Amino acid sequence: KYNEIFQTIGSAAILMNVNNGEIIALVSLPDFDLNERKNITDKNYINRVTKGVYELGSVFKTFTLAAALNENSLDINTEFKNLEKSIICGKNTINEYDDDIPSILTAEQILIRSGNIGSVRIGQLIGLEKFKKFINELELIKPINFDIEEIGVPISFKWGKCKLATASYGHGITTTILQLANAYSIIVNGGYKINPTLIKKDEYLKNEKIIKKDVSKKINSILRKIVTTKEGTASLANVEGYEVGGKTGTAQKSTTGGYSRNKINTFAAIFPASNPKYTLVVMLDEPKINSEY
Repeated sequence: KYNEIFQTIGSAAILMNVNNGEIIALVSLPDFDLNERKNITDKNYINRVTKGVYELGSVFKTFTLAAALNENSLDINTEFKNLEKSIICGKNTINEYDDDIPSILTAEQILIRSGNIGSVRIGQLIGLEKFKKFINELELIKPINFDIEEIGVPISFKWGKCKLATASYGHGITTTILQLANAYSIIVNGGYKINPTLIKKDEYLKNEKIIKKDVSKKINSILRKIVTTKEGTASLANVEGYEVGGKTGTAQKSTTGGYSRNKINTFAAIFPASNPKYTLVVMLDEPKINSEY
């Protein structure tokens, strides 16, 4: 439906059980007839969930705050003062996406309002090594084990203080939609590692715990506020009866030598937020403006 409304070049969605990694639904558009797949040469027909590799923007800010909470670097009410509208790192300027964001925000408010500069400050508070370790444990930037071979390989990069700054708000770091859904599932399920699978699973094995349980409770509450409060960025997702929480993300698509005006829009959702059972990630590839929205 929204593929047509926003005239995208493609879109994707994945619904996953957060406790055992079972994939309940996986859709990638445009689609094609499996009986005629040998004639498909256009890369626009790749599986955008498992094979497509993207910068996904602000959905990464959830991981930055979760890492800081997990390391006891801050609490959700820790206040950040004198938040600038832009900062310079190396040759690049990092701008706040919205000039109306206040210069004083708590850690919780930074995620609710999706602040870029606040997320950078949180990332700097964690430090490079701890942030890198956290991202690696969530399996976001290396190929993930999966049931099919059609797996994307996140683009490698060199870590440094400017990469820490940009990765903190989801810029200059890539992953797949599958890995994003997997990471959100771990963040919200109490911190237990899972393995995404297309095979039906009845058992709930408690795997290795890589995040403290209270971190999940705090993040789940904030993701709910992103959907229910006027400062949040995802009020359209507040579907009655489902208790949705989630984080929006917008990112410019990279091209040779820079970034284009084309964008990727993503929403990483969890529900019910009080005791998450599912992660639902939806991505629109190069959506166009629709006057009705």
